[in-house]
Amino acid sequence: MFIETRQKGKNKKYYAVQSFREGKEVVKIRKYLGQNLSKQELCEKQKQAATHIKKQLKYYREIRDPLKYALSSAELQQLKTLESRGAIKIEHLSEQKWRRFSEVFSYHTNAIEGSTLTQHEVTELIEKGKIPSKNPQDVEESRGVVEAIQYIRKTKEHLSPGLIKKIHNIVFKHTKSFAGRFRNVEVVIRDSLGNIVHRGAPSQQIEHLLKELVQWYGENKKKYPPILLAAVVHNQVENIHPFQDGNGRVGRLLLNNILLKHKLPPVNIQLEKRQTYYQALQAYQNTGNIRPIIELILKEYKKLRKG
Repeated sequence: MFIETRQKGKNKKYYAVQSFREGKEVVKIRKYLGQNLSKQELCEKQKQAATHIKKQLKYYREIRDPLKYALSSAELQQLKTLESRGAIKIEHLSEQKWRRFSEVFSYHTNAIEGSTLTQHEVTELIEKGKIPSKNPQDVEESRGVVEAIQYIRKTKEHLSPGLIKKIHNIVFKHTKSFAGRFRNVEVVIRDSLGNIVHRGAPSQQIEHLLKELVQWYGENKKKYPPILLAAVVHNQVENIHPFQDGNGRVGRLLLNNILLKHKLPPVNIQLEKRQTYYQALQAYQNTGNIRPIIELILKEYKKLRKG
C-alpha cells in the first residue's frame, strides 16, 4: 500500500492506494484520507485505511454464491476479466477430438477418485477394447464415463433430477448396486485425522434441494455467463452429495453438460490439480466463494487447448 497525493490549488488531498494485477490489468483500490494532513494525521489515517482496504481486497477477490445473492456489477466484471484470461473460444469438436477428450477426461476424472488405470491403459481400452489386468471396477467405470460423455453430447436436457440419476446410472450401472438412485442414508466425509471435511445434505432433503437448483438454473441461464452456471451446478451437486458414491464424477459431467448446452467446449480437471480442486470446493462450501473453482476451470481450459 502507498500514499497518493493530489494537488488542487493550495490544497493537498491524500489517498491510500493498494494495487494488484488482475490478468493483464492493474487494479487499484483507493481510500480517501483527507486533505492538508500533518505527518502524524497521515500516519493515523493510513493505519485506519489499511483495514478498510484489506476488506475491500477480500471482497474484490471473491464472487459470492449466486444462489444466495444477486451478483453485483463488480462481481460480474470479475467474471468478464477471468473469462478473458481463460481464452475460451466457441468451437465444434471433430469426432477425433471428441474421442481424445473422452479418453483424457475418463482417465483424469476416475483417477481423481482413486482409479488405478493409467492414461495409456484407458486409451487402449477405449480404442482397442484391450482390457488391462487390473481392478475390473476401474475398467467398467472408465467405460461408463466415456458412455456418459456420449450421452451428454446428444441429450438436449440442461439439468433435472432425472438427468442427474441418468448420468450416475450410465457410469456405475456395472459396479454399484445403487446406480441411478439417490441415497437414503446420511454421508459424512472425514480426513485422515478423523476430522469432518464434508457432510452431505440430509437424505430426505435431496430431491427438494436439487429441484431448487434446477429452478435457479432455469431462472438464470440467460442472465449469468455459462462458466458461472456450470460452476454453481457442479459445486451444489458436490455439496448436496445426492449419491452414496460417485458424486464427483457426476458433478464434473454435469459441469460439462452445462458448458456444452451453451455452445462452449468441454473441460477436464486434471489429476495433478486434485488438491487445488478440493480446496476450491472447500472455499465454496465454507464461504460461498465461487471464484476459486472458476479460476481452476479456466486454467484447465487453457491447458486443454494447448494439448
